[in-house]
Amino acid sequence: MTNPQATTSPRTRDQRRADTLAMLSTPVRDVWVATASVADDGTAVPYLVPLSMAWIDDRVVLALEATSRTGRNLLATGTGRLSLGGTRDVVMIDADLERSVRVAEAPPEIAEGYAAQADWDPRPGGADDVYLVLRPRRIQAWREVDELPGRLLMCDGEWL
Repeated sequence: MTNPQATTSPRTRDQRRADTLAMLSTPVRDVWVATASVADDGTAVPYLVPLSMAWIDDRVVLALEATSRTGRNLLATGTGRLSLGGTRDVVMIDADLERSVRVAEAPPEIAEGYAAQADWDPRPGGADDVYLVLRPRRIQAWREVDELPGRLLMCDGEWL
């Protein structure tokens, strides 16, 4: 099966940015979240998990247990890599942890915004649940090999 997007010309940076923002703000959007920790012997221990997300005020918001491996890794290192879409229409985000907010203490813009976009509400959950607010530092987007040049859309937290 051929990819119908393969017959089109590469998107402009403006179109890629618009497509990326549309993907980020789509309701019920899941994201792959990659984090890492360091084992006792000094080796890196990567971890990858799918999570629901919300795009609120130009930030990725995740809801999870602070004690989960992803929660512990993000809280300890302050960084993660996120991926949206499939391999032929991907958005890669390198992000920094801006803040952690206990679900029970979250301001309405985070709690209600997350529940509305993610299509589930963690507020009735456990006491260890937190919202992690991630600030994108670098964003890349591409569909096919012809879009690899120019895939960088954001650098140092600024749209190009």
